[in-house]
Amino acid sequence: MTIPPNKGSQNLTRFQKQFYTIAHRGASAYYPENTFSAFRAAVEMNADMIELDVLLSKDNIPVVFHDEKLDMKTSGSGYVRDFTLKELKLLDAGSWFDPKFKDERISTLREILEYAKNKILVNIEIKTEAVTEKEEGGIVELVLSVIKELDMENEVIISSFDYRVFNRIIKSNSRSKLALLFEPLQSKGRDPLKLVSDYSVDAFNMGAEQLNDNWIQQLNKNNIPFFVYTVNDKEQMEYLIRAGATGIFTDKPDVLKVLSKEVLKKSGVNSNYFQS
Repeated sequence: MTIPPNKGSQNLTRFQKQFYTIAHRGASAYYPENTFSAFRAAVEMNADMIELDVLLSKDNIPVVFHDEKLDMKTSGSGYVRDFTLKELKLLDAGSWFDPKFKDERISTLREILEYAKNKILVNIEIKTEAVTEKEEGGIVELVLSVIKELDMENEVIISSFDYRVFNRIIKSNSRSKLALLFEPLQSKGRDPLKLVSDYSVDAFNMGAEQLNDNWIQQLNKNNIPFFVYTVNDKEQMEYLIRAGATGIFTDKPDVLKVLSKEVLKKSGVNSNYFQS
């Protein structure tokens, strides 16, 4: 995958082996996850991409929130899907992290994408909890609609642990890039190469603990972009960069950004991409 330097419009129209610093739920080591503060900080830290999670509100609005229930990370209680957007907007989504973030609110996908457009790439994870047998008017269709309306198909990657998502996106003829999040039960023993082929995705995402030498060899040999989550340890970051990871999801994009430049420079990789 390749995108222009950090200035100007960014896109994902072409693929090649290149490294991405991905801010996991924003700069979530320092700010409440999936909030505007976390995403703004990621931009300021020169991350290449932000990752966010999407669920549906009661009135079928895609909202940016990770947990199925509100209890741990808002002032509310209950399931996200049982609240309208208006009700969700009343909740404090920042004090759980630090009282100084008490004014943070749950955002819609549209709000975050409007902010990110031409500024930073976006990995949208469609949460399994929001995927149902309903296709028409379901979360996949609603997410794709927002992306298309904002003309951002070349600025996003859509990922999910629910493999039904990819079949539905392929049927929609969307131009958005797709990344399969490895899920053992649905994978049924298939290796990365087989999964990428079966679901016609553009990239393979997995946890750092799932990656092994055989997978690294297979992914690199077949030029399959792969992204690894969620890594905050510098030694592990360096190992993954040298192993050929296309990108790493981290809560500390500032740390990874600096380290990746150093490692790639030592490795003799053209680092013009990282100019800002």
